Amino acid sequence: MTAWANWRLTMPDLSQRFRVIAPDVPGFGYTERNDSVSYDMNGWTSHLVAFLEALDLQRVHIVGNSLGGALALSIATRHPELVDRLVLMGCAGVPFELTAGLDAVWGFEPSLENMRELLNVFAYDHSLLSEELAKSRLEAATRPGVQEAFGAMFPEPRQDCVDALTLNEQVIAGIDRPVLVVHGRDHQVIPLGNALRLLELIEQSQLHVFGRCGHWVQIEHAAAFNRIVGDFLAE
Repeated sequence: MTAWANWRLTMPDLSQRFRVIAPDVPGFGYTERNDSVSYDMNGWTSHLVAFLEALDLQRVHIVGNSLGGALALSIATRHPELVDRLVLMGCAGVPFELTAGLDAVWGFEPSLENMRELLNVFAYDHSLLSEELAKSRLEAATRPGVQEAFGAMFPEPRQDCVDALTLNEQVIAGIDRPVLVVHGRDHQVIPLGNALRLLELIEQSQLHVFGRCGHWVQIEHAAAFNRIVGDFLAE
């Protein structure tokens, strides 16, 4: 999975109002794999901080989806000076029981049939799914070394992987930045309860829940998502 694939309908719209950058974190997309990088929250946090430093970006808005949401929380709690506003979409980072959907994502075994089934988990509206999409994502997932690296990041028992993404709730409650929490009501991967818990914990938070929507709010409801996020970041 690449950042471009995830945010391809968001970047062109938001780039009319902001500078938009979507990096691939280590272990995903096309960022080079390096033995010196730890594929965990510590490693992902250090990598993103170094990325911002390399671009001389001293204060940024961060939009994080799923694992990226947990990473956004990690940056905001460990390096609050770098963060202006946060958007957390379908966010991990608070305690929850491993869902069947997330188990399917992390336990993906490459085949076209399995990719079709996985896309059905991601999207509420299956009319958005095509054979071309399934083939393109399978091609990206089966590049040399990609699947092996992905599987190594999320071994069984996968509840341990969920727990490894979880931040201390008192630390989350200490976030003093404006936060927009976004979630699909029909999300099969990350439970809606995560969004409600984040709303409870973070003083300066607001929540928007999209009905008839799964994991891909930014794709299934692209225009509304872009408008809500753009207006929030521009406040």
